[in-house]
Amino acid sequence: MPRYNSKQHIVLPIIAWDPARPAEWVNDHIIMAHATSNSYAILGDDGDVVINTGTLAQGPRIREKFEELIGRPLKVARLIFTQSHPDHVGGWQTFADPGVVMYAQRMFSQIHGERTMLGPFFGPRNFRVISAMIPAGGSTNAWSDAPEPAPLTTFADELEFVCSGRTIRLLSLSAGETLDSLAVYLPDERTVFTGNWAGAIHKALPNFYTGRGDRQRSVPGWLKQCDMLLGLKPELLITGHEQPIVGYGQIAADLGKVRAAVALIHDHTVAGMVAGTDLSTILATLELPAELEPRAGRSPHHWIARSVWEEYTGWFRQERTSEVYPTPQSAVWGDLVELAGGAERIAERAAAYLPAEPEKALHLIEIASEVEPGNKAVRKVEAKICEALIDATGGIPFDLLGWLEGRLAAAEAAVGEAG
Repeated sequence: MPRYNSKQHIVLPIIAWDPARPAEWVNDHIIMAHATSNSYAILGDDGDVVINTGTLAQGPRIREKFEELIGRPLKVARLIFTQSHPDHVGGWQTFADPGVVMYAQRMFSQIHGERTMLGPFFGPRNFRVISAMIPAGGSTNAWSDAPEPAPLTTFADELEFVCSGRTIRLLSLSAGETLDSLAVYLPDERTVFTGNWAGAIHKALPNFYTGRGDRQRSVPGWLKQCDMLLGLKPELLITGHEQPIVGYGQIAADLGKVRAAVALIHDHTVAGMVAGTDLSTILATLELPAELEPRAGRSPHHWIARSVWEEYTGWFRQERTSEVYPTPQSAVWGDLVELAGGAERIAERAAAYLPAEPEKALHLIEIASEVEPGNKAVRKVEAKICEALIDATGGIPFDLLGWLEGRLAAAEAAVGEAG
């Protein structure tokens, strides 16, 4: 059995929803409720500002938690969504008091609409990668569980308003976890809410690409936005999860380290492109020094390098002519298996690469299992390869772990079906 499991990953307790966990004071006018993505309220005599609302199911309990903590009903005057994912937006109707003004970045409706349109596509993909995050019996695509918030006040780059005498500035963060991300900035007290702009796990690498698939995020754009946020010199950083970070020195140290790691990945990739190095070599030679090793996160370092490469140049690598045609390489795998003397011969060669080179083994076993998916000997070798690849993750990248566990389960099920 593999040594690591996605159910033991650090992200799961971070996003855990406990209906009994009470809301908390951040300071004398900001409160928070832990949820799949945290919800916050900025309190004021003339009206409260709520930031994010949890999922559809969580919204009512989040409001109850807030009101239990402050000992009065909320007076929601403004409602802000830091992005359009359902764990930020789903509970909006619970907070849509009469006269409330709701704010989102201008890409919100487009991104929400795209995900709703592609729900049947993304639902199964979600389950193949993040099944450990999905409650038993839960929806694999909660995007359309609640209607889109309306009416929305949207903005392009920046929008400022005053509520209960407090200036609140909304800043577009379109290079973050979603193209419709925004930050909420309180300039008078140098407090900034960033949602999941830097990912779900503070001090991990940002979520530039998810295994489930999503719109491409911008690595160079994120670096510029990080500089912009650090330039505000915030004294309180409130993210989408966990506890707020207090003091500009700590905030600058945390974000600065992540920025340095992202910049190194970006610069390594660009240097390789300029030198004419192929993408596979760029990925294989990427290393982060010990002082820049991030907290465990969603994706491996080389996924981010691949995102940099594709952001600048697109899908055509110019490595093989077959890239530009619709017929996949797998169309001739049957011929290769026949020439090799059968799928089991290829599986034997794949097994010979273990334990030192599981990625080479993977290339071979994918050919064998594609051609003979019911071959017990082949699928046994595939299971061993998946176990080796899971062990090689060190338990760090959640999305890769989730995908590999799914492939391992499929291989083991095929072995069982083969008797």
